[in-house]
Amino acid sequence: MRRAKGFTMIELLVTLAILGMLVSLAAPRYFGNIDKAKEDVLREDLYLLRDAIDKFYSDRNHYPEKLDDLVTGLYLRKIPPDPFTQSSRSWVPVAPLDPNLGAVADVRSGAPGKGRDGTLLKDW
Repeated sequence: MRRAKGFTMIELLVTLAILGMLVSLAAPRYFGNIDKAKEDVLREDLYLLRDAIDKFYSDRNHYPEKLDDLVTGLYLRKIPPDPFTQSSRSWVPVAPLDPNLGAVADVRSGAPGKGRDGTLLKDW
């Protein structure tokens, strides 16, 4: 009597169970790394925007009226997108204490939610 080629149902179930366990162990680490990467990009983007605002102020003795002035003034090539909202229009400009000095003295993220450290993203 010849034995049929192929896998038994038990072999397939054991293989699927092992694959399921591997995926359940890897998935949380993968998604945690995505969040960490977004936070790192947000920190870097905020640093670059704030540095460009400071250079604008240093050169012109007033702050820009809008973030796009940083591009037209050649301080940035383009406004980076917020990594959480995927939009370059979600940045929240913070006005200086003296309104005669311009409109954008600082910038914050417009993303809802909290970072991994528990602080609100909009407060970074």
